[in-house]
Amino acid sequence: MSKQLFSRVLKIVGFFALSFALVAPTAHAAPAKSSSKRAIVKKPHVEKSKASKKVASARKSVRFETSAKVARAKRPSIIQALIPAIPSFGQMAGLHSAIDPLDLKSSVALVIDQDTREVLFSKNEHAVLPIASLTKLMTGVIISGARLPMDELITVTQDDVDTEKHSRSRLSVGTTLSRGEMLHLALMSSENRAAHALGRTYPGGIATFVSLMNAKAKMLGMHDTSYAEPTGLSSLNQSSAQDLAALVNAAHGDPGLRELTTSPGYQVAVGSRTLQYNNTNRLVKNPEWDIGLQKTGYINEAGQCLVMQTKIAGRKLIMVFLDSAGKLSRLGDAERVRRWVETNPVVDQKVKISASDKHING
Repeated sequence: MSKQLFSRVLKIVGFFALSFALVAPTAHAAPAKSSSKRAIVKKPHVEKSKASKKVASARKSVRFETSAKVARAKRPSIIQALIPAIPSFGQMAGLHSAIDPLDLKSSVALVIDQDTREVLFSKNEHAVLPIASLTKLMTGVIISGARLPMDELITVTQDDVDTEKHSRSRLSVGTTLSRGEMLHLALMSSENRAAHALGRTYPGGIATFVSLMNAKAKMLGMHDTSYAEPTGLSSLNQSSAQDLAALVNAAHGDPGLRELTTSPGYQVAVGSRTLQYNNTNRLVKNPEWDIGLQKTGYINEAGQCLVMQTKIAGRKLIMVFLDSAGKLSRLGDAERVRRWVETNPVVDQKVKISASDKHING
């Protein structure tokens, strides 16, 4: 019973009690009536007792629920406090201490003119770091260059399940897609099982595929680059911004890779279901951007990574951002560079931040 209702009951009972006293003043002398009166007088006290119990019970319930909500709200922060964040290789090497005029959040950055090879902006461009799913761009180069039948069916097996980072996938073991669909998902949505399945089913198997990745890197002059597997989940997949710029330039020459990496979304039929996949780079849907090729990447050791070929202020540019701190910071860095180039379409003097340049191995 609410307080307002309880108050009204008391007022009504009090009114009838007063009326009865005025009409029957001798009622106190009659035992029967006295008993009746006592019943009437005691009734509000009984109701009050029940109401009080209900109010107390309600308050106790509210306190319990509030305490439970507070406990649930505090639990994640407590767990996060107990589990320290894994620093990236760049953080451990102190690369984030480098200051640049654009205030980029990426510890490594490189912007070059694709046509003239002029370096417009560089920051720790020689540092060798884990590159996460940027690896899949080389995976795409090898698959595309092999001219394998894209309609050939590939089935995901237990071998494709991530035992490195235990990442999840929407492609369950037993899922069968064409090689073309696997390549599309690997490049656009960074689907790890799709990328691994592409390498595993390559003629000669995964070992042959990885050796071809490293051989292609050497052929492109990527001397600071090494690959251990085709997904990027391993921190042993490492490269520098300079090497990755060479890879982006080579991959951009393949029309198929340009189309797949910049596709905003893609649907695949898996059994009776249709799965919708989206591009991991939201900039491909931004009308202010003209992106010819792109790839994102992330693991703890690598931080947030991004490579792109784009056209800004009439210039074809290649951008590389490695080891960016924050989920959206790599995109923010790309926006900062775009505004900077638009404001200074003809850059007379390149911006180079190299005081903290260093190689990081293992």
